[in-house]
Amino acid sequence: MYRKKQKEKRNKIIIICTLVFCLIIGFIVNILVTDRNLTIFEKTIKDSILTVQKVFSFPIDFITNKISTNNEKNKMYEKYLELENQVKENEKYKVENEELKKQLEDMKKLLDINETIAEYTFLNANVISRNLDYWSDTIVINKGEHDGVTKDMPVVIGTNLIGKVISTTTFNSTVRLITATDVVDKISVKIKNNDSYVYGILNGYNKENNTYTIEGISQSIKIENGSTVTTTGMGDIFPAGIVIGKITGINTDNFDLSNVLEMQSDVDFDNINYVTVLRRNI
Repeated sequence: MYRKKQKEKRNKIIIICTLVFCLIIGFIVNILVTDRNLTIFEKTIKDSILTVQKVFSFPIDFITNKISTNNEKNKMYEKYLELENQVKENEKYKVENEELKKQLEDMKKLLDINETIAEYTFLNANVISRNLDYWSDTIVINKGEHDGVTKDMPVVIGTNLIGKVISTTTFNSTVRLITATDVVDKISVKIKNNDSYVYGILNGYNKENNTYTIEGISQSIKIENGSTVTTTGMGDIFPAGIVIGKITGINTDNFDLSNVLEMQSDVDFDNINYVTVLRRNI
């Protein structure tokens, strides 16, 4: 009996509290949303409620804004990384494109060989090695005795002479460049001079100004800068008509008896990737 009364008492308290809570909520809502003029008591309650609401909502809004800002920063950083990767990819493609252009130009030069050299066949080769200590002296190509390459065969890029084969193995060959400091062979050359040719000897390379020296030219002969220098075919090593370079300067020897000409080649000897070996037809 006692427990039953206690239970009924608790139920009454719960019902009363619920009603009071509902009345208070209704009263607060009525104050907050009503358009009528409020009493001083009602105004005080409304201001108190709004103040409490602001106090409690401030940290929530602050944290929400911080989270939103951090999310935006993370998105911006991810976008930055994406753009940075795109820039790196573009740089990589740019380098690859430049290399492909260079290779294309080299291949074009291989096909631009003087067709008047009818007694020779052309063997294209790749440069596979180059000694840094003797950069201007020799290169190694990927063609050798197996491909029919023998010692003293001339080597060109396009129509321009760059050197000759000095040694061979089964699958590779070493080429001495005309820029070498130890050139033994004196190359007989001819210089286009109006409607005729002037003959001389290619004798040495100057690394400082990237020029070759041509000697044996009479001082009485006037030669213009820009004149083309080609091989004569004398000496049975280099066929006639291979371009070597163009005249860039005219001086006299130490005795003022003959002209000493300066010549430059159109070949970039620092960037040799593809060459052509000239094989004499038998």
